[in-house]
Amino acid sequence: MRRFAHLVFALFTLCTAAVTHAAALDGISSGDASAGVKEALAKGADYAVSSLGVNNGFLGNSKVKIPLPGYLQKAEAGLRMFGMGKQADQLVETMNHAAENAVAEAKPILTDSIKKMSVQDAKGILTGGEDSVTQYFKRTSTEQLTAKFLPIVKAATSKLQLADQYNAFAGKAASAGLIDAKDADIDRYVTQKAMDGLFLMIAEEEKKLRNNPIGAGSELLKKVFGAL
Repeated sequence: MRRFAHLVFALFTLCTAAVTHAAALDGISSGDASAGVKEALAKGADYAVSSLGVNNGFLGNSKVKIPLPGYLQKAEAGLRMFGMGKQADQLVETMNHAAENAVAEAKPILTDSIKKMSVQDAKGILTGGEDSVTQYFKRTSTEQLTAKFLPIVKAATSKLQLADQYNAFAGKAASAGLIDAKDADIDRYVTQKAMDGLFLMIAEEEKKLRNNPIGAGSELLKKVFGAL
């Protein structure tokens, strides 16, 4: 009986919280909600680009540093034994600097995604979970970011003769099933990793905002995200 009473109380508490939560959101105008979400999107974009689109933004951050892909990571020790450590280091550095250069150009694309956000999008972001901002950017900007990043990455890797050697070697490794086919082209590999890093940093900023809207530094963000 006592266990049943605890269960009823827990359900009542959850229902009350849900009602309170809904009431708090209902108290926010669609205009404020839309503006608040746009500000959150801009905050996430600013944080990600300013963190990564700088010298050593990728190399100096273990969360996003781009390694040699798959099989080549396992082969790296062998390469070093045969005196190819310098080439391996040079390739890793080039990949990461290429990603930094690419992300530095991401801001206009992310800004365009923010401008195109609808009221329905804003509602979905507010109620869609802790990574809704990140998922919105992925959905609306991945294609444009890929098109923007790839030429920048190609320009960086083309300066390194080892890039052609990598593509030839990795192509054979992919055909043998040793690495993913998508990793067999260094430029597309780096482009994808650059976007992964960008979205990861946006997600980090979004998580901070949702966990502590009071510390967001904006009354609008406090009002909108504080109601969640």
